[in-house]
Amino acid sequence: MSTPPLTPAEIARYKRHLVLHDVGGAGQQRLKAARVLVIGAGGLGSPVVLYLAAAGVGTIGVIDDDTVSLDNLQRQVIHDTAGIGTPKVASAAARVAAINPHVKVVPHNERLTVKNALTLFAQYDLIADGSDNFSTRYLVNDACYFAKKPLVTAALGPFEGYLATYKAFETGPDGNPLPSYRCVFPEAPPPGTVPNCSEVGILGAVAGVMGTLMAVEILKEIIGIGDTLAGRMLIYDARATSFNTVKVSWDPDNPLNGRRQTITDLSGHETEQGSRQRD
Repeated sequence: MSTPPLTPAEIARYKRHLVLHDVGGAGQQRLKAARVLVIGAGGLGSPVVLYLAAAGVGTIGVIDDDTVSLDNLQRQVIHDTAGIGTPKVASAAARVAAINPHVKVVPHNERLTVKNALTLFAQYDLIADGSDNFSTRYLVNDACYFAKKPLVTAALGPFEGYLATYKAFETGPDGNPLPSYRCVFPEAPPPGTVPNCSEVGILGAVAGVMGTLMAVEILKEIIGIGDTLAGRMLIYDARATSFNTVKVSWDPDNPLNGRRQTITDLSGHETEQGSRQRD
């Protein structure tokens, strides 16, 4: 099904994109036709959803089974005080409707699990992972590989953030597969060894920086401009005000897209996996 042409109201709304050489009318049409699933409507998901909506991404799915709480509001900027106690996906949908009526939000008020991951991913063009736990990140990584969906993912520390794009189902310029999350982190750390933000805290604006960078990479992937972050990882240190990019290489021994593939489906994942926001 072809995407309808931009309306006069959309042309007025997106005129800063339309005059931008690398976007223009064709790029804006691609944004309008795109479908992006955002996992987690929290610290990372908030700016992702806000900027995708403002940019005119036609359909934004949001999956999160949590409700808005007072301690979320220090960093989860898509929510407000009046929304405390409401489902985060409903709060996010209401905010998007106020920002851009041309965008459709599909709320998924549920957890991402092995049972629903592939079905959900099949409905979208690209997956944005803002989850807060390793089990969900591995599930998302593996499901994106089997569903052949690009993955833009970020993680946070108290004053730092990490951003990468994974397209492990594609081949790089060297003829080898592109890396997956498992090439960088072969195994999750033992439970309890990596503290979460409720234990060590987080500077709220760091989540905004990383979520905004996620949105930029998503828009680039949709429009097809610039250099992809696939094969690289961006590391942000707020205290040092520094950005560093490191190369991420395919690991031929990784179990997902290595030479001896041992992960052939999602059956190795637990059936009850959280999809809550990254705090």
